[in-house]
Amino acid sequence: LRPDNFVFGQNGAGNNWVKGHYTEGAELIDFVLDVVRKEAENYDCLQGLQIFHSLGGGTGSGMGTLLISKIREEYPDRMMLTFLVFLSPKVSNTVVESYNATLSIHQLVDITNECMVLDNEALYDICVCTLKLTNPS
Repeated sequence: LRPDNFVFGQNGAGNNWVKGHYTEGAELIDFVLDVVRKEAENYDCLQGLQIFHSLGGGTGSGMGTLLISKIREEYPDRMMLTFLVFLSPKVSNTVVESYNATLSIHQLVDITNECMVLDNEALYDICVCTLKLTNPS
């Protein structure tokens, strides 16, 4: 990870898909796409892209979906693979997480080639039971 690949905003999406997709995320998307373009230019034959993001919060779900749709527009013939961290009541109890996930999946089905689901609750159980972490986050 190179420091010049990080993009920071002033605000978060506050667990709100709409803010991540249409307001806070929309303000940052051009900067993020510039970073993606610079990275893509380093490859002679870019085959595809892999995106890791959460479906529960507003930034991962809302801005993540926005980013993937913009990348799809710019690189329509490349493979698009997403790794989705699915919500879990053990890890978070935010009421709107299921709405965020639903809004994201509705779009991701159409704009990606593959979606790999990571079960946040299973990852949490591995951290607690196998790795003996007392408070994984």
